[in-house]
Amino acid sequence: MILQALCGYYDALARRGQVTPPGWSVAKVSFALNIDEQGELREVIPLKITPEGSKKEVPQSLQVPEQVKKTSGVSANFLCENSAYFLGVDNKGKPDRTLQCFEAAKELHQSLLAPVDSPAARSILAFFDGWRPEEAAEHPALRLCLDEILKGANLVFSVNGLYAQEDPAIQAAWRDHRAAQSADAASGRCLVTGELGPIARLHPAIKGVRDAQSTGASLVSFNASAFESYGHEMADETGQGLNSPVSEEAAFRYGAALNRLIADRSHLQYIGDTAVVYWAEDAEPLYQDVFSCATLGGTSEVITDLDLQDAVKKLARGDPVDVNGVPLHPDNRFYVLGLAPNAARLSVRFFLRDTFGQMLANVQAHYDRLSIVRPAYETNGALPLWRLLGETVNPNSRDKKASPPMAGAVVRAILSGGPYPVSLLEQTMLRIRAEQNVTYGRAAILKAVFLKNREFNVPEEVLRVELNDQSNHLPYVLGRLFAVLERVQSAANPGLNATIKDKYFNSACATPATIFPLLTKLSQSHLRKLEGGLKTYYEKLIGDLENRIHETLPVRLSLADQGTFHLGYYHQVQKFYEKKDKGGNENV
Repeated sequence: MILQALCGYYDALARRGQVTPPGWSVAKVSFALNIDEQGELREVIPLKITPEGSKKEVPQSLQVPEQVKKTSGVSANFLCENSAYFLGVDNKGKPDRTLQCFEAAKELHQSLLAPVDSPAARSILAFFDGWRPEEAAEHPALRLCLDEILKGANLVFSVNGLYAQEDPAIQAAWRDHRAAQSADAASGRCLVTGELGPIARLHPAIKGVRDAQSTGASLVSFNASAFESYGHEMADETGQGLNSPVSEEAAFRYGAALNRLIADRSHLQYIGDTAVVYWAEDAEPLYQDVFSCATLGGTSEVITDLDLQDAVKKLARGDPVDVNGVPLHPDNRFYVLGLAPNAARLSVRFFLRDTFGQMLANVQAHYDRLSIVRPAYETNGALPLWRLLGETVNPNSRDKKASPPMAGAVVRAILSGGPYPVSLLEQTMLRIRAEQNVTYGRAAILKAVFLKNREFNVPEEVLRVELNDQSNHLPYVLGRLFAVLERVQSAANPGLNATIKDKYFNSACATPATIFPLLTKLSQSHLRKLEGGLKTYYEKLIGDLENRIHETLPVRLSLADQGTFHLGYYHQVQKFYEKKDKGGNENV
């Protein structure tokens, strides 16, 4: 299904004229070797550009013949390569291998361009015949830029002001070469298209995934006998791709589409180690903008926050909207793919597909479950995904990434409307116990998990946005009571460095029968230090909470009950910090 969806995306991009045709790819090129009709190198043309809003120069993206998948061996690309292949020099300290690279490139270009009747083709052939790698360092055209070229920059040829790959005769020669290669390939029925055709032995390299192979990693590959099936032996080179037959055309299409998605940094998000790409079936980029802002906490220059909120609400209801003159339809198919590095391959963390409207409806429901009273300093809106996952991470650790399996499961739960992974609750509770701090984000996570995962049997009366002072649910009441006892201690001892929270919070939550009798006794000493209305207020509040306890305190609370305890504590603390009530009286 992943490859089919990517092929469909390629077709949609092709209808928009936004992708390269089969046999071609986009490469980042830093320099052009300008040669004359006799093959002499006249100058090196810098091709780096400075993107808008950036001060750093980057290589220019040019359409070039499809590049081979690099391995440890020597393998040359046609018309676009680095200095080892085109000039016979590099800075890797292996001169013999560098000369092999140059000879491989020379042989490839001679075999393809010898029959071509074109001035550009003849110039390139003359260049390879006359170039002397041992004299490259002294060539006047290379002196000023040789150091940068030797770092591995991609080079192309320029003849009479035209890039060699733009010459019609050379393009025809490249098409003939690819057709001849396909004729030698094994034929079979493609699993993606269902059509008969030449099967791809090696699948395209996917470039740009963080921490994956810099030269590109495979989404589909087989390299050991353990993967053999149905008699398709890996030892037979022509049968390598037959284990999971995908036609050369389909392999190119899905590779081109996926590489384009990953190269689009404005619509690429990272969740932990997972690269998340997403696209609409019709390839309209505005769907990606809306999804990124509404779900992943991204930003967009083409849609305002007000327009975004209005669009999300309408699409989630199933109503079409018009944003900046672009119609968005809730029934348009939308896809989300998460990829993580794994040696030479890419691991698929998750792949989700649904209508755009339904996916946004699931996201809205998730944010509704997260909704909880916030401290005054929390001025942001809904809790974005990156911050939600950050609540499960030790803030003092070097690696601030959430657990990759848990992060992937959380994304699946949010976008599909399914239950949250139990690991989200466990990791959140672990951080609360370690830091003895129920933050806004952690309280929101507890509320959302208990609302969605009904197997925890937490009553909805305690899963409200604000404090429910009428609830008699024991763990919730105990959490509230602990917050009140902590407040009494602070009021009786201003400037206290450590409170009962620092010493007893975890044990009170886990084993209330052991700790609360001690805390209640301590509170009597603290109350005797208070006077007037403040003392009366706390005595009434403690009395009301104790009257709501109609059973023996439990020896131990379950994980869900401990989470409910934390919610009661959080709600009560936020109640203390409310601003003046309608009568003008300050809440204590």
